[in-house]
Amino acid sequence: MTATDQRQAQAADWAAQATAGPAELAGAQAEREPAEQGPYASIVLPCHNEEGHVVAEVARICAAMDASEFDYELVAYDDASTDGTLARLREAEARYPRLRVVAFRRNGGSGTVRRIGTQQARGQIVVWTDADMSYPNERIPELVAMLADQPGIDQVVGARTSEEGTHKLLRVPAKWFIRKLAERLTGEQIPDLNSGLRAFRREVARPYLRLLPPGFSCVTTITIAFLSNQHDVRYVPIEYAKRAGRSKFHFAKDAYRYILQVLRMVMYFNPLKVLMPVALALLGLGTAKAIYDVVMHPVHVADDTVLVFVSGLIVATLALLADLIVRSRPGE
Repeated sequence: MTATDQRQAQAADWAAQATAGPAELAGAQAEREPAEQGPYASIVLPCHNEEGHVVAEVARICAAMDASEFDYELVAYDDASTDGTLARLREAEARYPRLRVVAFRRNGGSGTVRRIGTQQARGQIVVWTDADMSYPNERIPELVAMLADQPGIDQVVGARTSEEGTHKLLRVPAKWFIRKLAERLTGEQIPDLNSGLRAFRREVARPYLRLLPPGFSCVTTITIAFLSNQHDVRYVPIEYAKRAGRSKFHFAKDAYRYILQVLRMVMYFNPLKVLMPVALALLGLGTAKAIYDVVMHPVHVADDTVLVFVSGLIVATLALLADLIVRSRPGE
């Protein structure tokens, strides 16, 4: 049985659990969260047009966390859904004491939801995931436990071992290229650059929240922000199932945004990685062309040679100036 089939079979069980009364659920959870403290983990769940499966996802997450040792809150953000997602969440909210539903009046994108959710989180650990049944959310306690047991780790990412999304023939090479670009620019191995399942320390992530874009590339941003600032990021292999419902990913537009966001983030933290290779290439090309010109035409250097060389100097100057700005920026 494939991961997708197993996930669909389990969804019926999770949905059945959702019919349990609030008294039974509250009784099992009453001892887990001290009144004077917030929860240890905050799970941020963006929801947009997930009517058919959102309750099953909530049931799965709550069942896994209830069986763990961690106090938690599950905050489901309805991102201006046009179907019955919000109504289903409101119904589930009455049955799950740890579930809190927040409704947006206009669609802000998953990045906006995750940024606001992290800012409003009460837990020391923040978990990001999706409500489309694609990620193994029953493993959330495992990610939280890694952060709890190993203080030196700042983020744990569920690295997918397969690609089950739409436009698979186009997504696989595009994501490989973007991931290799990010690895080259950050100097780190990145098994999965844009996984939607991850847990991280809220206080470590707080300075980078203002950098998050509104769309899917927010997960890429938080990865690069951590790696660029020498935070320890660990990866845990996970299975990835075909999503329930309709995909909101648009290949051309979102792939373009991913590439721009990788370059933007590395420019923000280490502009020399982006600009200096270009400057050195232009300077090297200009020098080689100048030698060729002198050999072939003594005491004469072509105009295009001077243009290439000067362009290299300009880019190198911009690189050094950008690096100076980054280093003089107040500590975040």
